[in-house]
Amino acid sequence: MSGPDAAGTSLLPGTGTNGQQTTLGVMGGGQLGRMFVQAAQRMGYFTAVLDPDVASPAGLISHYHIRSDYSDQQGLAQLIARCAAITTEFENVPAPALLSLGAQRHVAPGADAVAVAQDRALEKRHFAWCGVPVAAWTLIETRAQLDGASDELFPGILKTCRLGYDGKGQVRVADRGALAPAWAELGGGRCVLEKQLALAAECSVIVARGADGVCVNYPVQSNLHRNGILAVTSVYDGNIPSELAAQAIAATKLVAEKLQYVGVLCVEFFVLEDGSLVVNEMAPRPHNSGHYSIDACDVSQFELQVRALAGLPLTQPRQHSAALMLNLLGDLWEPRAPDFAQVLALPGAHLHLYGKLQARVGRKMGHLTLTAPGAGELLESAHTAAKLLGIAAF
Repeated sequence: MSGPDAAGTSLLPGTGTNGQQTTLGVMGGGQLGRMFVQAAQRMGYFTAVLDPDVASPAGLISHYHIRSDYSDQQGLAQLIARCAAITTEFENVPAPALLSLGAQRHVAPGADAVAVAQDRALEKRHFAWCGVPVAAWTLIETRAQLDGASDELFPGILKTCRLGYDGKGQVRVADRGALAPAWAELGGGRCVLEKQLALAAECSVIVARGADGVCVNYPVQSNLHRNGILAVTSVYDGNIPSELAAQAIAATKLVAEKLQYVGVLCVEFFVLEDGSLVVNEMAPRPHNSGHYSIDACDVSQFELQVRALAGLPLTQPRQHSAALMLNLLGDLWEPRAPDFAQVLALPGAHLHLYGKLQARVGRKMGHLTLTAPGAGELLESAHTAAKLLGIAAF
């Protein structure tokens, strides 16, 4: 396997074989891949994207676009031939494909870490092993386990172990009578039943960890979800109590360390009504809640993804502005595209559209970040922007 390692080897731009530019690869061509490609190109790297969609947002702007399925051996061989190191932009890339790539190229995060994040049961067991509090839960993959679920888990949420995101693959179950129909609705496969908790807030922490064990973090992000999709992220002094923030950061770093993780990792948490913290899930990649870092920090989460992949130094990010991010869903394009002119007239407004050719309800089309010197000015601009765009108040 070639690539950076803990001994200090790094992949610098322009150090490829035969005088060619060093090329970094990404499995997945969505908006996260697009922003990784943009960060890598700004730093002088060539990029290659593997994604079957001819119009994938990342593929449209990358030096190379390998149009194949994620498990296609010919496609993987092309990616290996092009790239010095490879990352992923979403957690549902097949772990066996990452394992194949990792046998010949540096891959970060590795297949083992991604496999844990792909499976809710493995993920929850990892959290428990780390000593990070998690909601009461049980595994359901047989009728006997379904019938034997504890009464203490109701009301609960039944979630598929795999392929669930943005509220998909989960059903609320008010009582035992609702469990069997919910399991059938989800296909009768491997699921977890998780006790529903009374929440006061939601937050997340993004860290980047290198092969040398150095781990840096962003401030704790305060999040608001609607219909299972992140709608608003805010990061400013006082948005999260300092003691709770320190606990969340320490827990996230421990989760990354115990996985021997290399790359950018996000861990999402619930804040309960009694003020305690419970872990929800993790994402082995940059995260929507970290998009503000492009405009409000000296180093974005995508530059840290590039640095971790290439074995370059990871520096502690510094946030220079209070920030709030509004997710822009395809709903806003009905019946016509939003008029962003008034929004961009606001101080500290930064528009990021993802280059998607078709808008659909619930589809992430872009995001708007508002920055300001302090929370008061920030919230004033953000509420004005939301009103102009027709986004519900927060």
